[in-house]
Formats: sequence, structure tokens, C-alpha cells
Amino acid sequence: MLFLADRIDRPVADAHNRAMGDAYVGKSTPRREDARLLTGRSRYAAGVRLPGMAHAYVVRSPIAHGRLLGCDAKAAWAVEGVLDVITPADAADLFLPCVSVAPGQQITSYRVLDDAIRYAGQPLAVVVARTPEAARDAADLVDLELDELPAVIGAERAMRDDAPLLYPDWGTNVVTDFTLGDADCAAAIEGAEHVVEMTFRMARISPYPLEPRAVVASYADDELTVHISSQAPHHVREHLADAFGFVHDRVRVVTRDVGGGFGGKEHVYPDEALACLASIRLGRPVSWTESPGDRLIATLPARAATHRARLALDGDGRFVAIYADLIGDLGAHPGNTGASTLAVTATLVPGPYRFDRVAVRVRGVATTTTPIGSYRGFGQPEGTLTRERLIDEAARRLGIDRIELRLRNLLRPEELPYTTRVYQAYDSGDYPLALRTLCDLVTPVERDDGRRRGVGYSCHVETTGLGPSMEMKDAGMLAGGYETAILRMEQDASVVVSSGVTGIGQGIETALAQLAADRVGVPIERVRVVLGDTAATPYSSLGSIASRSMTIAGGALTEAAARLRAKLLAIAAHRLEAAPADLELAEGVVRVKGDPRASVPLRELATSAWRGWDLPEGVTPGLEERVSYDPAGYTFAYGAHAAAVAVDPETGAVEVEGYWVVNDAGVLVNPAVVTGQIQGGVAQSIGMALTEEIVYSDDGQPITDYFLPTTREVPDIQVVMLQTPSPHTPGGMKGVGEAGTIGPPAAITNAVAAALPEISERITDVPLTPSALWSLLQTRPSG
Repeated sequence: MLFLADRIDRPVADAHNRAMGDAYVGKSTPRREDARLLTGRSRYAAGVRLPGMAHAYVVRSPIAHGRLLGCDAKAAWAVEGVLDVITPADAADLFLPCVSVAPGQQITSYRVLDDAIRYAGQPLAVVVARTPEAARDAADLVDLELDELPAVIGAERAMRDDAPLLYPDWGTNVVTDFTLGDADCAAAIEGAEHVVEMTFRMARISPYPLEPRAVVASYADDELTVHISSQAPHHVREHLADAFGFVHDRVRVVTRDVGGGFGGKEHVYPDEALACLASIRLGRPVSWTESPGDRLIATLPARAATHRARLALDGDGRFVAIYADLIGDLGAHPGNTGASTLAVTATLVPGPYRFDRVAVRVRGVATTTTPIGSYRGFGQPEGTLTRERLIDEAARRLGIDRIELRLRNLLRPEELPYTTRVYQAYDSGDYPLALRTLCDLVTPVERDDGRRRGVGYSCHVETTGLGPSMEMKDAGMLAGGYETAILRMEQDASVVVSSGVTGIGQGIETALAQLAADRVGVPIERVRVVLGDTAATPYSSLGSIASRSMTIAGGALTEAAARLRAKLLAIAAHRLEAAPADLELAEGVVRVKGDPRASVPLRELATSAWRGWDLPEGVTPGLEERVSYDPAGYTFAYGAHAAAVAVDPETGAVEVEGYWVVNDAGVLVNPAVVTGQIQGGVAQSIGMALTEEIVYSDDGQPITDYFLPTTREVPDIQVVMLQTPSPHTPGGMKGVGEAGTIGPPAAITNAVAAALPEISERITDVPLTPSALWSLLQTRPSG
């Protein structure tokens, strides 16, 4: 990975950090998690074994729409080893909440087991047995009496007047309908010299983490302990306690190692809650692990949306206005995230560009499919695809170079901070520099093999650091965004960091250790990081989602470390009869600058502090700081992507031959971790662009062929990082966890359009599978 000079040309919260001579921050310190992950010592939820543990298997609906009239379990009970069968009647009062509630949304919670069926794969019953095999065998014998109703697949079909209604009382399948931006946007577009109008469709795709969802629930002594593969253990604890009517203190949620989440594990699912119910009923541990066949119907998918959009330009190629009509398929009911993915798309439709007017209409629609949830990027890849394809098509029609058109309209550094027409307050950065840097990296492939080649570009701004709690409340999110860090120095001068965010493969355990080591002034080997246990970590309403772990939890830790270090220096100053400003902490001692003989060992200082010995007046015993950081605003990372593709016109097959990324995530705590995050995100979004799609038949049955990208589809990915510190975050960090996913669909489709200019305006839908692209080539207009 390459680095350009840091840009620190405006005030930042901790600008002095860059001049501190950090031993760890900014260095590619090896990930401490890898030692256990690569040697078989990892601690996954499905690997938990408890005495007397039983096993659950979920009975799922074979139909997409209808009612469960009866559930006969007599044959299931006859199977040896069966311990319990749970039907909707046994869980009539068990509900899970929708955390993000959109305007007009009439559903704010949903039943864990419901006899109203609205998607194939919906849980209808649970069988619990002594072995997984017995539970599966018995589940096959549960006799379901079903009254089938017509399915409705696709949001646009569901909005028709003659569409079957999932909730007849509503009189519609539209869950929410709202508009953001300028009321006079349409007039601005009508008066513009040039208008490009296109419709884009994004397929439903799956987060598909390597580790399936899993839970082991244990109820004993009126306490529920839940081992679960989750991105947000405190979130899970809160919802389970409320669902079962438990005092929150009687529920403990433990998340150790997580083999990927990507948004799909950011909340508790009905099948996970049912495992807890089974443990409560039986008084013994119950384990449930999602089977491979269930993943595409049980783990919430994402992305499914249609965008009808218009880009208006004046005669000089200046962007006048952009409008988008977003129609999102929410599935059977609003899930935990509701329509918030669509709302995020709406707020980032303008991207890093200057517009006089912006307006976005958002409609979320119920269909007889698996409810929609989170996936890495959370609405941002979709909005970027729409905007960047419009820009390329405008450049083609107007005869303007596509890079020049972007540079003409990108916000300049001196214009930041900048509030967009849809209320986003961009903080800091140099968007044109990212694109110019990218152009210098791109090396198109030249080869005469009968394939058509093209290079495509995309630019984006990424919302990171989901956190301002009151802004979240105003947006209809039933959660807070602050994070709390507890930082303690023990008597032996070792350091313990405790945070409510979770390690999900993103390297946060290592990064927090780096921050603590540098900001306190101890070797990283002396720092332990505690995550993923609600009994041992501070409350985190959201956990590790939305590119916020380093920004918000790291910000809290930075402030806690500053306080702890200041206390150490104050105690040492009292002992050494010196001013705190004259002291330094290094090499295991606190000493007077320029006089190493005047020093006190850090261990001796820590022991004295805990014993209450020799403390200055007003200083309390102990060395522990607890800091909650609720950011003043979101942070906005940004990037520019380029893809080089080769298209076989005979088959429609697309190969990505090269990929380049320039990204700015503020101050980088661990560059190697950042590189991995971006490269992994690009690989995932290549799947969105070219291969991945969950398809339903007209009667609502999912077709389970699902093609993930492999090493064959993922090229070498070159990454260059800029560094513009955030003015909001202590330490200057911005988020990076989703950055890699945002640009690829737009860059790749633009590259394909460049390779096939004769059908450019029709390259609008993803994935661009060989059959889809071949069909476009066969039906291209003559002449």
C-alpha cells in the first residue's frame, strides 16, 4: 500500500497526535487476534459445549404467503430424544422490535413465531432434541396445515392496485413513502439545458459471512446466558430481555470471535430468540446453528432496490440538480433496520459533488420474501452506482471527458465543511486529489484476444462513525450512538481496555491496543483488550456496525487515555516535586525531561496509586478512567475507485483485470488492517456487480443457486491512502469498514459501458451476469 503526505490543513481535535512520535499508531502492527484464529484456538459460538446441552432445529414455511391453520407435532414427539416442540401458540407474546422506524411505518415489532405466513422460510415451529440428528428427523415429521395465498414478488409489482396485500388492513403494500431535499428540484431539472434519465435495478444479495449464525442459550437460576455470533451483544441483550420480560441484569450475552458479520449479525433473529425460549422452557442449554441450506432464506439479505434518477447539467457541464425515486423491497415486514438503508441511499445521492438542487423520494414496499436487513455499505453502493452511471452517461452524450466532468463538479477542499441539500455535513477532505491520484495509478490492460476492454471510475463520500445520539433519535432510530471506554492500569502497570464494540474480523482488538499503548505510554504487550461480554464491558447500543468501531470507541479510548496519562503525571509530579509539564513517560518510568535520574518506575507509581499512597491533594486512589464519547457529528470518509475490465462479446462474460482504490479514512491507526478492510470490501462488491443474486420464482420460492466471487474473479487490488484527520474525532480517525464495498458496482459497470459504448445507456442493472450482458448485446438497437 502506498501513502501520500498527510493533509492536516484545518483544525482537528487532536492534531498533536501526529507529532507525538507514536510507536504503534500509524504502524502495521500484526493483528493479535490472528494468533488464536490461525492456530485453532478461536472461540466461536457454535463451538460452545455445555453439560446437558440440547439442540434445536427450526421448522420453516414451505410457502411464501398464507396462514398456518394447524401444527400437528404428535409424530415429532415420538422420535427418540425429542425434548420439546414449540409452535406459534407457545410464543404468542414473543416479539422483536424494529429499531429504525420510517415515517408512516405501521409495524414497529414483529412476532417471533407467527401463524400469518409472509415468506418461504419463515419460522413456524422449533423442535428440540438431545442430538442435532434427532431434532432434524423430528422436524421433518411436524405436520403443517397451510392455507396458501398468492405470492407477490418484486416491489414494483407489489405496488400495483391488483397486488395481493400482505397486511390487508393497510390497503397497500407500501410501508413508507417520504421525500428529502428541495421542493423545487423538479423545476430546476426541467429548466436545465441537458438532462440524463435512467433507471437502475440492484439485485437482492446476501451478506454471507464465513461463520454461519449460531447461538447457545443457557437458562439457570433465573439468569439467561447467551453465547452468540453477533456484532452487537448489548443490542442483543436489550432485545432479548425485553422480549422475555426479564430484568436486564439477568441476561448476559457473550460474543467471542465472530467469523464475519457484514451487517447480517447486527441484531437478534427470531430463530436465535427461539433457542433462548427453548432453554427457558427446558431449564437446560440449547444450541442452534444455521444450516447452509437456510442461509439464503433465514439470514436477512439486502440491496434489492430500483432507482429512477435524473441528472441535470447546464451548457458548461456544471451539475444543476439530481433527483432519484428509490423503491426498495423490504420483504415480508420491516426488519430491525426497517427502511433505513433506503434513507442512507437518499442522503448520499449527491456524493462528493456540488449540486444546486437535490431531491429524493423513498418508498419501502412489503413483498412475500425474506425481510431485508443490513449489508456492508448499507445503501451507499446503490446510491453510488446510480449517480456515477448518470455522470458517465452524461459525459458520453455531451462529449466531455468523464474525469474532467467529475473534477469540474467535485467539491474542493476549501469548500469543506459543506452541508449538502439533503442535510449531510461533510467534514474534511480533498475529493479532487483522490480522483487525480487514482488516474495516475490506472494502467489499462492491452491485449489482443478478441475481448472488448474498458476502464471505469467512481467517486463517493462515505458516512462513517454512526453516533450522534440525538441525531439518531430525530431520524427515528431507537438507539444511542455513543461509546464508552474503560481504561485501567493495574498495580503492575499493565493496562486493560474494555469496550462495548466487538471483534468481527476487522482487527479492532489490535487497533484499540495500539491506541492505548501509545496514548498511555506502555508497550503494547502490556495491554489487554476485553470485548464481547455484556457482563464485562460497558454498554454499547449499536456495537460494531456502520464503520464506527474505531471512530467512536477509539475516540472514547483516546480521551480516557489522555485522562489516565494526566493522572499518572500528576501523581509522579507530586512524588518528584516537579511540574507535570516537565515530565515524560517512557521506558517504564516517569522521569524529568533531560534528567533521567529523577524518575519513578511506572509499576511503583501504579502500586502506590491503588494503595492510596503519596497522592496529591484532591487525587483519588486507583488508576481507572471511564469515558463516554458521543460525537458532535458524523465523520465522512471518501474515495475514488477504478476498474479495468475485459468483456467477451460472444458470451457476455466480464473479467475484472485490474482494480485501484484511493481512500481517505482520516488518521490510520493500523494501515495493514485498513488495506485488508478495503480489499475485502472490493472483493465482496465485485460479487454485487457481477455474480451475486437471490432470485425468486413467481410463487415466492427462492432459487438457491448463489455465486460468490472467487479468487478467479478478484484481481490484484492496489490501494493508496490519503489522510485528512476528522475535525470531530479525538485522534482524527474516520471509519473504513465499508469503504471497499461502495465504489466497485459503479466502477465496474462504468468500465463495461466504456468497453461497449453501443449499449452504454442500457447498462443499468446489477449483477451483470454473462447471460444478462449477452442478452443486452443481442437486442441492441440497429444502426
